[in-house]
Amino acid sequence: MQLLLLSNSAAPGRGYLEHAREEIASALNGARGLVFVPYALADHDGYTAQVASALEPLGVAVTGAHTADDPAGLVRGAQAVFVGGGNSFRLLKALHERDLVRAIRERVAAGAVYMGSSAGTNMACPTLRTTNDMPIVQPPTFAALGLLPFQINPHYLDARPDTAHMGETRAQRLEQFLEENDVPVLGLREGTWLRRDADRLTLGGIDAGAILFRRGEDPAELRPGADLSALLREEPRFDSAAR
Repeated sequence: MQLLLLSNSAAPGRGYLEHAREEIASALNGARGLVFVPYALADHDGYTAQVASALEPLGVAVTGAHTADDPAGLVRGAQAVFVGGGNSFRLLKALHERDLVRAIRERVAAGAVYMGSSAGTNMACPTLRTTNDMPIVQPPTFAALGLLPFQINPHYLDARPDTAHMGETRAQRLEQFLEENDVPVLGLREGTWLRRDADRLTLGGIDAGAILFRRGEDPAELRPGADLSALLREEPRFDSAAR
């Protein structure tokens, strides 16, 4: 299984996907065609055009899944699939309605490259439960693609001691998740990504790195280059409240 999971698709002062262009080229490994899944945003044509422009320097032709009468059929013939960011609830609802959950799972298992950013990275997890998004629509289930056996929190933000915000920090919200679910959660900071190559899982990106949350343990800081392959052997236990 070949995965590239970006925390974010845009970085300050850089063009769309520009911060990860070299990693994207490496992950695509010569693939010249890619199906883009744009359903996390409302403007499917505009979103697809943005991705096509970003990947043009790599010689990759982009086809929007929304342009096909049968999006699932299009995905089943794809060399690579890119699921873009936006609202995770809207995205997951669309994937289920179009039979894309099954189609993407099967195609990636058969060898197609899966790339996700933000909400698309959330989709690679077993469930939607660690997204940061507002539930603007109601998907039929929170079950996502399950390409990994653990959860990710993209756009992870550290608490700022100088802020006047009095709500929960991101860390507190993830600890609440762990009170109800015995599943590791990897907080991916901006500018970082995960790369899966078969049974090897590696953290990449900028020095900010990531943070790993586990039930009953202190959060662990991780730096780019960290080998996280052991996470692929996790057995998630959802709805397993801590006692």
